[in-house]
Amino acid sequence: MQRHGGKILSDHLQALGVERVFSVPGESFLAALDGLYDSGIPNIVCRQEGGAAMMAEAYGKMTGQPGVCFVTRGPGATNASAGVHIAQQDSTPMVLFVGQIDNRLTDRETFQEVDYRAMFGGVAKWVAQIDHTDRITEYISRAFQVAMSGRPGPVVLALPENMLSAVTDAPDRPASPDMKAPDLSGVAADMMARIAGAERPLVVIGGPHWSDQAAADLARFAEMQGLPVALGFRRQDYLDNRHCCYAGDLNVGINPRLGARMKVADLLVVIGSRFGDIETQGYTNPDPNDAVPMIHVHGDADEIGTVYPAQMGVVADAPAMIAALAALPSCGANWSAWTADARADYEAWLVPIVSPGDLKQEDVIGWLSDNLPEDAVLTNGAGNYAAWLHRYFVYKGYGTQLAPTSGSMGYGFPAAISASLHHPEKVVVCLAGDGCFQMTGNELSTAAQHGATPIVVVMDNGRYGTIRMHQEKTYPGRVSGTALANPDFAALARAYGGYGEHVTKSADFAGAFARARASGTFAVIACKVDDEALSTGATLSAVRKAAGG
Repeated sequence: MQRHGGKILSDHLQALGVERVFSVPGESFLAALDGLYDSGIPNIVCRQEGGAAMMAEAYGKMTGQPGVCFVTRGPGATNASAGVHIAQQDSTPMVLFVGQIDNRLTDRETFQEVDYRAMFGGVAKWVAQIDHTDRITEYISRAFQVAMSGRPGPVVLALPENMLSAVTDAPDRPASPDMKAPDLSGVAADMMARIAGAERPLVVIGGPHWSDQAAADLARFAEMQGLPVALGFRRQDYLDNRHCCYAGDLNVGINPRLGARMKVADLLVVIGSRFGDIETQGYTNPDPNDAVPMIHVHGDADEIGTVYPAQMGVVADAPAMIAALAALPSCGANWSAWTADARADYEAWLVPIVSPGDLKQEDVIGWLSDNLPEDAVLTNGAGNYAAWLHRYFVYKGYGTQLAPTSGSMGYGFPAAISASLHHPEKVVVCLAGDGCFQMTGNELSTAAQHGATPIVVVMDNGRYGTIRMHQEKTYPGRVSGTALANPDFAALARAYGGYGEHVTKSADFAGAFARARASGTFAVIACKVDDEALSTGATLSAVRKAAGG
């Protein structure tokens, strides 16, 4: 059967089980758009390629399957690179299709011509260009396999427009074979024997591949052995935070007591996490040169021993290893006091430090933590506002946190749209700073068009808060480049057809949230934050004074 390249592409995406794609259209991939026309695959049309790529990345996080995004050549690809970088640093499977110039015109600096292998080479697992129509299914199959194998990540495929529009009778490609996992029971027994010999072990969990079953297995393993568990940066939903063995998360604003516990641990059992910059406070806790015993489990062999030497390395994805560990009986070691102290440190960290002003972010986050359904999905981007969320929100189950470990601003709202489309039955809440929200707020139009209903809580303090904090620490009182002139966020939501409301007092937040939820559409609750509320533990004046300002 003769088909053009766009039809072959869409047929193969169907065969791979792709549920939806995210895109900003371009003339460079008209044949792909035509292929999607009668494919049955919803095309979520976005307003800017960065937002589209972030939505696809969020889909990859939620499902473990590659999020799929289509963008046009040149500026479309450069805009989308923000989402590719997130997928790379967050180990998220994703496939970005980029329209490309006619490949017969290469190397003439043709209109919007870019060498995508050079452009994306450092931020993607694999970058390729499909130059022959009859090899489309081969490339796409490989792209999906590469995106999900080992350490998952993004793949970029360039689609020359003449290749896409060309016609061929190439057949469909058979489905990929089932992958068989090795038996890890012997490895788990060996690991547990090593852990049993430690006096102060600490389990650190992170990375990709997670699932509801993995979270249940982790809870059973931790409780059976009585081990304290710390979760990696923005992986706080991997274990119910109410679990007796949960010790907190290794984030930017780490609980100092958890940081101290890391220093005195005599064995670190790192499963799934790369154990990178944020988890280790800039590779200082522990210092890579210190001989801290470590067991490191990761799906990619290249990640083991890269920075920290490991006494035992296991090439396996975290859920498989956790399942094998959860099947073991108690090793008989007694870490009850060590684990109870770690838990007590976390619970003490939850006690709010009162912020200045009538609207206190700790009150808002506390209310959300206490009142949202346990399966509600929370998203965020980057900024000091996120510190309140990470510190005071108690995550109850897997799949309830979508946040970029890459620290990308603007991520929260596109991720919330993606989550709302994927889980229309769930409450989806995006927490955003005023600067963060304005980076992708134009996707309100995307939410309106496709029926997404996230509730956005904007913390409005009129500045880029994180940078202002560092500025006050380094150059106190010399405010430069961090002030923001903001729109009326509630009116902006209404202009797009959603619900909008302002809140200036903590006591009024619950009512505003109830009205937003009852609206049945997307909503923005604009919360006015006091200028002095700089971080969860310090005011602006205190930071400036401490810096000598």
